[in-house]
Amino acid sequence: MREEVVKECEKFREDMIEVACKLIELKAISPDYGGDGELDKAEFVEKLLNGFEVERFDAKDDRAKGGVRPNVVAKVCDGERTLWIVSHLDVVPEGDLSLWEYPPFKAVVKDGKIYGRGSEDNNQAIVSSLFAGKVVKNLIDKGFEPKIGLGLVFVSDEETGSEFGIKFLLKRGVFDKRDLVVVPDAGNERGDEIEIAEKSILWLKFKVHGIQSHASLPKLNANRRAMEFLLELDRALHDKFNAKNELFSPPNSTFEPTKREKNVDNVNTIPGLDVSYMDCRILPEYDLNDILRVVEDVKSKFVERGRKPIEVEVLQANSSPPTPESSEVVVKLKKAIKLMRGIEAKVVGIGGNTCASFFRKAGIHTAVWATFVSNAHKPNEFCLIDNMVEDAKVFAVMPFI
Repeated sequence: MREEVVKECEKFREDMIEVACKLIELKAISPDYGGDGELDKAEFVEKLLNGFEVERFDAKDDRAKGGVRPNVVAKVCDGERTLWIVSHLDVVPEGDLSLWEYPPFKAVVKDGKIYGRGSEDNNQAIVSSLFAGKVVKNLIDKGFEPKIGLGLVFVSDEETGSEFGIKFLLKRGVFDKRDLVVVPDAGNERGDEIEIAEKSILWLKFKVHGIQSHASLPKLNANRRAMEFLLELDRALHDKFNAKNELFSPPNSTFEPTKREKNVDNVNTIPGLDVSYMDCRILPEYDLNDILRVVEDVKSKFVERGRKPIEVEVLQANSSPPTPESSEVVVKLKKAIKLMRGIEAKVVGIGGNTCASFFRKAGIHTAVWATFVSNAHKPNEFCLIDNMVEDAKVFAVMPFI
């Protein structure tokens, strides 16, 4: 079986490169980031799925081209249960153009790499899963019988919350709880890490009020008050939630102040309002409600002390249970990596957030795996062509083992 999969995948190598380049040039940025959405890219992917049973699930979004955020679901072969490989269509914006050596949305192939925004995150997965499907179909035509059905999913909106993507599909009942899911959206260079758990994510926005005044006659400086509040909150959260879990790197929960909004325009005015944000990545053993209770306690003390309000808004809160290491999807993926790569894969947890968390919350065992150089969201993003092809081999063999 290994030799057959290798032979079939290698036949598609040049086609994979061509498709990966075309995907980069189909700019698929969320309306949340000022883009038109994923319609053009979804329609291109649909055309490549000729011969499969394909259905599109469009989530309505008037901000996007065509008024929709498309999700493409393809069935390669049937079975009592289905192994789904799920990748995402959307990409993040290019950021600072001056940092790019090549145009971000014009693919460049050089030294075994494909450069361009979205090349690794997540076009590599789109290509490797799509051509794995073609390989499986060819093997079935040759008389090989899969032990489980195979399906491919290409979703919108992964980069901005998944409301129009995986969450939408789960509500539509596309998946069965007996199904297995692989999400190729995180990994390492060796390809020996299978992610089975993600830290909970909590994004908070703080509006700290003070008294605007002349800098020579300061009253209640919102900047200073916000800094003191954030530092005290930081200490309280780290003291209270200090457990370590070696499945993750770093092994502890993190509570990071990040974005800060512009306030006054001139140097000699004390701001009356500070708007700041915090990104919290919390070990799954903690309840997010307990985090929020500590936030509320610290806030209450500061409000009492300063006699001015502090407003807290939860921008995002997401948590999910881990996938058991003994689950079938993890065991099957380990076998496939061993067979095709000759390496023993280990399980890990990550601080990032993928759409795997929504599957896990729905009770569907999910593994996250790919071979990545991990330059997603960076300038001069690229994917290694060999990684794309070798990942396709692993995905293609999974239904047969």
